[in-house]
Amino acid sequence: MNDLERLLSPEGRALLDEVRATDPADELAVATRLRRTHPADLVSAALGQARLRQRAVAKFGAEDAGRMFFTPNGVEQSTRASVAAYRARRFAALGVTSVADLCCGIGGDAIALARAGIRVLAVDRDPLTAATARANAEALGLADLIEVREADVTEVDTAGYDAVFVDPARRGGRGRIFDPEAYSPPLSWAVEAARQRPYAALKVAPGIPHEAVPGDAEAEWVSDGGDVKEAVLWFGTPRATAHPGGRVRATLLPGPHTLPGRGLPNPPVRPVGRYLYEPDGAVIRAHLVAEVADQVGGGLLDATIAYVTADALHATPYATAYEITDRLPFNVKKLKALLREREVGVLTVKKRGSAVEPEELRRKVLPKQHGPHAATVFLTRVAGAPTMLLGHPA
Repeated sequence: MNDLERLLSPEGRALLDEVRATDPADELAVATRLRRTHPADLVSAALGQARLRQRAVAKFGAEDAGRMFFTPNGVEQSTRASVAAYRARRFAALGVTSVADLCCGIGGDAIALARAGIRVLAVDRDPLTAATARANAEALGLADLIEVREADVTEVDTAGYDAVFVDPARRGGRGRIFDPEAYSPPLSWAVEAARQRPYAALKVAPGIPHEAVPGDAEAEWVSDGGDVKEAVLWFGTPRATAHPGGRVRATLLPGPHTLPGRGLPNPPVRPVGRYLYEPDGAVIRAHLVAEVADQVGGGLLDATIAYVTADALHATPYATAYEITDRLPFNVKKLKALLREREVGVLTVKKRGSAVEPEELRRKVLPKQHGPHAATVFLTRVAGAPTMLLGHPA
């Protein structure tokens, strides 16, 4: 009997409830006490699961994480619930009623799809992972919509489903895998599987080269709370068959706010204006900085740097705006003197095109007696010259 089977027993479930709120600092004392009345391996399994559930709260929320079952890899590699829910809504909006979720992991995406009213076949070849996905479907009351199958995804017949979703393994024994053909299964297999159904979505690493995106796919980069989480290749969507510039989009969560590509040329380089716009990471990954520059009537500080500058303030969810108060060549002593003059005690350091480490710069320029004001410094290049821009959020 493995740990999951032990935890699914009545004694295991009761023990999970008992250790639910255990502080890691108290684990040894709690384990010692519980081993007097419960098997030692069950106590260890329950405490380990409690730790995983606590870690999973950031991705799944306290309510779901407190009922679900996790493996260490499952917590690390599963899709954040907000991102999975957004993708499920996209599938539902396409009219999809059934999805074959290939490489389902512990079931995070299958759960989101089922909650969107979509019937799911969830497939994983690892026995423990598949069993965990099945336990999660049951724990959340979704077993009627989610069928979990332990199998090799390359041998699964998806003919009875409207769509496929494939989330290939992108980690190996040496860490992250960057070559899409080294995914498990390879991206080329996933693309062919996608083309067999009316609709499909393939989850890939955010750093996927644009030239690796198939010509019949729409590429979407997704960020959540400002952090880029993933890229997805969509097949069968209206934009997947649009003109080349329209086959990319950046989506920002919460919201969602979606910026579609329009195939705009690179923005011009122009002098520093009153405002600096820092595009969201998903916008940068999708190569849509030109669309943001067009929105705010701006240009680039440097042809190779994704900072937009403009003379006017425009509201946009796709970039954070800062008002620039000072521009000076890169010079630590001058920056230190300026911060002392402005009584700056809290300094945010942002950089693009600079090798300087933010923490090292803060240590060098902030006075020992911190002032009452805050500022942001951008270490970047302006028309090729190393430059420091000082400002604050607009």
